Amino acid sequence: MSSYSDLVFLSAARQAKLIRQRAISPCDLVQACLDRIERYDPVLRAYITVCAEPALAAARQAEREIAAGDDRGPLHGVPFGVKDQLCTRGIRTTVGSKIMADHIPDFDATVIARLKAA
Repeated sequence: MSSYSDLVFLSAARQAKLIRQRAISPCDLVQACLDRIERYDPVLRAYITVCAEPALAAARQAEREIAAGDDRGPLHGVPFGVKDQLCTRGIRTTVGSKIMADHIPDFDATVIARLKAA
């Protein structure tokens, strides 16, 4: 890996392996993703909602759990983005519609629940 910013180009499987080897930390990985979003999203406008603080909090929690030997699954500590069409509990989900601009679901879509559990 030639630089910190290259972390975002690794596959999720490779990221997970490096986390388990303690070659990278979940916090570093999340921060690399957030840095890239901050740099490019003003032009690309690919993200409707960026949950930086919850992502960093989850990364810190994953670091503590992994350090304690509590590996919750193959994607534990690997950040992921969610298409705005998938309901995510407590996070604005607009489905790209102005009518749904303030919609905050109280449940996770099945795929989101499974990703969180992975």
